[in-house]
Amino acid sequence: MLLLAVIAGVGIITTMLVTCLDVVLRIFRSPLIGAYDIVKIAGTITIAAAMPYTTAVNGHVSIEYFSLKLPPKSRVVVNSLVRTLGIALFAFLAWQSINYGTSLEKSGQVTSTLQLPVYWVPYVLAFSCAVVVLVILYNLLHPGKEIIEL
Repeated sequence: MLLLAVIAGVGIITTMLVTCLDVVLRIFRSPLIGAYDIVKIAGTITIAAAMPYTTAVNGHVSIEYFSLKLPPKSRVVVNSLVRTLGIALFAFLAWQSINYGTSLEKSGQVTSTLQLPVYWVPYVLAFSCAVVVLVILYNLLHPGKEIIEL
């Protein structure tokens, strides 16, 4: 999971460096060829790789106003229901990402400028969604016990 967080960090740095380099080169009327392709892929990888870590440290934005008003037993039920729905959602996203990656691979889809194959990007997203499923499942089975403590 920490490896995915490092990959997300590298993705952010890549996006930042490519964007800055492209802006500077545009001043000299020589934009970076393929900057859009690289930023698009790096951004997708960043978001995908950050999801499991963010889920593990409960870094998502949540609205606790209503849940704090519930009695403790109701809070556990609502929390379990939300986590179960999260497992279903991310399992579905993983499955659909695999299907999409397979269709991109079969069609030979490439980026517009650099002509890089893109079929592997949905596979990375599918892997990250599968890890999120495991993290949520762990949280559901071990309430109150953190995977990663900050």
